[in-house]
Amino acid sequence: MLLAGIFFALMNVSVKFIPHIPAIEIILFRSLFSLIFSYAILKQQKVPVFGNNKKLLVLRGVVGSVGLITFFYTLQKIPLASAVTIQYLSPIFTTILGVFLVKERVKPIQFLFFAISFAGVLVVQGFDSRVNLFYAAIGVTSAIFSGLAYNVIRKLKNTEHPLVIIFYFPLVTLPIATVVSYFTWVQPVGWDWAILLWIGICTQTAQYFMTVAYQNANVAKVSSMTYLGLLYALFFGFLLFGETFGAMSYVGMGLVLLGILLNLRVK
Repeated sequence: MLLAGIFFALMNVSVKFIPHIPAIEIILFRSLFSLIFSYAILKQQKVPVFGNNKKLLVLRGVVGSVGLITFFYTLQKIPLASAVTIQYLSPIFTTILGVFLVKERVKPIQFLFFAISFAGVLVVQGFDSRVNLFYAAIGVTSAIFSGLAYNVIRKLKNTEHPLVIIFYFPLVTLPIATVVSYFTWVQPVGWDWAILLWIGICTQTAQYFMTVAYQNANVAKVSSMTYLGLLYALFFGFLLFGETFGAMSYVGMGLVLLGILLNLRVK
């Protein structure tokens, strides 16, 4: 999960380098890369490409697509660390939904820790004028659908190869992204192509490590480790884009991390 976090952070940074390319178009290229790469590896390893539990695999693709599209949108519209902070509510939704979907136990004290993290997001939204209610709502939507996707991965633990799960993500996303991109197309030029390719490489690598982690460990504990990505976001946002925050925004980010770290300590 630590390796996945590093590659996801590199992907997030890369998306902000091409703000003139619509988010759905970036996802189109990303999905195309992932589809071809996953298919080639599955064939090489002689793993059945379309898996066993097709309904759940398609569901993983659908909810994952919604989560990704909404997240990329916020990445391009608000500061990097703010977008990551809001989207990283996903471990909370992963844990809560996990109670119903994979029958994992949640102790009452954990809901207090969830509330601390939610309060942190409200502080970030309230004290950073660059994050209005609309962008915050889009970010929370991304977190909810990401939480759904992670739980579906968990349910596929004993039936599917990790690359099969990854393969269904672009398989479902590509048709959606193609249709929407037709109406919003912006022609990539020069270095845009290299950045789009790099986004595909980072995403594919991160998805593989993340899928392996979710298939082999407790959903709540693994998802909490994604919060280390906030530190990467603060660093890259300042270094590459000159993004700075007021004191209360840092307090909000701290509350989000505190709630998740406390949840991680629950035995």
